[in-house]
Amino acid sequence: MRRSLQNEGVLLYAFTCGYITLPTSYFIGGEAGKTKVPACVFLIDHPNGLALFDTGFSDRFVGLEKGLGKIVDMPQEHPIAERLRAMEVDPADISWIINSHLHLDHAGGNHLLPNATVIVQDSEWQFGFSGEDGAYATEDFDTGQTIRRISGEHDLYGDGSVILFPTPGHTPGHQSARVRTATGEAVLAGDCCNFRRSLDEMRMPDQVYNADHYRGSLTRLSELRRAGAQIFYGHDPDFWATVPQGETLDLSA
Repeated sequence: MRRSLQNEGVLLYAFTCGYITLPTSYFIGGEAGKTKVPACVFLIDHPNGLALFDTGFSDRFVGLEKGLGKIVDMPQEHPIAERLRAMEVDPADISWIINSHLHLDHAGGNHLLPNATVIVQDSEWQFGFSGEDGAYATEDFDTGQTIRRISGEHDLYGDGSVILFPTPGHTPGHQSARVRTATGEAVLAGDCCNFRRSLDEMRMPDQVYNADHYRGSLTRLSELRRAGAQIFYGHDPDFWATVPQGETLDLSA
């Protein structure tokens, strides 16, 4: 059931919605070996409605041990609908899905949120249907939900508390979000910055859609971090281990 936040402002929560194991160079260039990384999802609780930033892997991966199931680990309690119910939030009460991009580890849970409007950059939506990138599965995002295709920055609630902004490079239409709470500002980076080291060392993955755009996105995140924002790195298992799951995030900590 929707909880009243009239006197609490914006609250931010984080969840892991599955894991994937890939060569480490997919996340930060020049690294050997493989790394198991989380699919990170955020609930934004605003007095004017609930939003999710990304939705993790699809529930179709639960118990799957073949195909992509060899590299995707999806515990039965990890689909976003189950994560929300554990917080006594009805998935039907989610008003908006902000997809950083439409890769299968970021849009897989969209279909579990039947009343949500999906907000995505127009360039990302178009590229998702192009067939140029095997990490897109149209069954994850071509769900019949209402799609709001935006271009550039977007003020979700109209009060400056949640600002979506383009951070291309990983994909053509990748976007991140700035979330202002009573305890500080968070930047939900998504895959424009996988690890803390990515930003500390200004290092890209070995494979990117556009290196110049990716470098520019890292530069913008670096500026925001210097200005005091807390960056939530997209796939950093060490950083993610310090993030409370399903609890209000205190950005002053």
